[in-house]
Amino acid sequence: MPADFPLLSLAIWLPIAGGLLLLATASDQRMQSTRVMALIISVLTFLCTVLLYTHFDQTTHKMQFAEQIAWIPAFDINYHLGIDGISLPLILLTSFTTVLVVIAGWEVINYKPAQYMAAFLIMEGLMIGVFSALDAILFYVFWEGMLIPMFLIIGIWGGPRRVYAAVKFFLYTFLGSVLMLVALLYLYFSAGSFAILDFHQIKIGMTAQILIFLAFLVAFAVKVPMWPVHTWLPDAHVEAPTGGSVILAAIMLKMGAYGFLRFSLPITPDASHELDWLMILLSLIAVVYIGFVALVQTDMKKLIAYSSISHMGFVTLGFFIVFMIFEQTGSTRGAVMGLEGGLVQMISHGFVSSALFLCVGVLYDRLHSREISAYGGVANTMPVFASLMVLFALANSGLPGTSGFVGEFMVILSAFKANFWIALLAGTTLVLGAAYTLWMVKRVIFGAVANDGVAGLKDINAREALVLGVLAAAVLGLGLWPAPVLDIMHPSVQHLLLHIMQSKL
Repeated sequence: MPADFPLLSLAIWLPIAGGLLLLATASDQRMQSTRVMALIISVLTFLCTVLLYTHFDQTTHKMQFAEQIAWIPAFDINYHLGIDGISLPLILLTSFTTVLVVIAGWEVINYKPAQYMAAFLIMEGLMIGVFSALDAILFYVFWEGMLIPMFLIIGIWGGPRRVYAAVKFFLYTFLGSVLMLVALLYLYFSAGSFAILDFHQIKIGMTAQILIFLAFLVAFAVKVPMWPVHTWLPDAHVEAPTGGSVILAAIMLKMGAYGFLRFSLPITPDASHELDWLMILLSLIAVVYIGFVALVQTDMKKLIAYSSISHMGFVTLGFFIVFMIFEQTGSTRGAVMGLEGGLVQMISHGFVSSALFLCVGVLYDRLHSREISAYGGVANTMPVFASLMVLFALANSGLPGTSGFVGEFMVILSAFKANFWIALLAGTTLVLGAAYTLWMVKRVIFGAVANDGVAGLKDINAREALVLGVLAAAVLGLGLWPAPVLDIMHPSVQHLLLHIMQSKL
């Protein structure tokens, strides 16, 4: 492959162009060809991202596959792309998950399937753009643009309260981003350009840093989401179709955490240090309090949604505990472990949450209920499905050998280097996660057959087995051998941490 081949642009615009093509040729008489076309486009996009991985230099922290073209020269706004070891795993996760979503919706979505598939393909390209953009305005366009297809997915193919959930989702995430735009404009006048890497090099006073940090915090905290701006997520998950819930949990929540790494920590290191106590507190509230909230849920989707908030608390904890670790040890080793643990948790959560939402989707397609009380004894009629769902539940509980253990263990281990009590509180997720997840599994999967509906269930078909089997392999693969992911991100994480520590006033 030529060194100047625009592989990143291809990964971004191929699914967008494919989605637009599906919209242009949509026909209720050609549903099967529509699905095949969507699958081909998503697989080709995934192969593009695999090429990014195979041609990625894992020995450097520098941006790779860079592309830069003048877009709006009058304001020095460029179409500027590039990826490092932090963004590459998230791009792979995006393209991988989109393929599974297309397959999962193959037989389930019969109302406007072309528009449904097109929305996911367009959103895929926009999300890859978020993880690839090196120009702040380009980042903002991708960031805001991907709200539109998700809004339509929830609003058109969602549940009975889909309009309420879609509007709430849009308002929360859109309004949170307005302050981010103000911060980006301030940084533009300070740096003289919209290049994100130029933002990393400018020196800003403490007061300005704190204001910029808080502006970014509002935008990114809503996306993660962090307590107390998390209330849109359970509503969105409950009303969204299964594919929408998968993309929400697997990718969109990660965009907020990615923003902290790309903007907050490197641009405002002093403010990040000054306010690390706030971020740690909010993270621990998510881990502990939201874990208890998950315990009392009766709707499986809502339980998994709250579980996502709790697990994402580990991500932000790993990111912002680095300052305390450095102060306690004077070494970056434990801090690197915290950052990498947070990143691994992001990838793991993408696999596990996707799998759990797909499992709920399998049950919902058969009995049209997400209530835990509507099930019981599913293992008697769906043994293959039950085995897979138990595996994903154990991964969600942090069982060693699964991906759910690796990131949480790294964050807890690094937290011990900072403060015993923080580590102790963070460690409660291993108890709470097991409590609410296994409680759900016990009520749904095990015991005697609860009713005639469960007695009439048929086990998963080949399509469902393919999707859940691939995710099971990913969960076990990352849990047993996380080195490939850690090797990709290590140079970039180490460089980011050194930049943060050296940039402090």
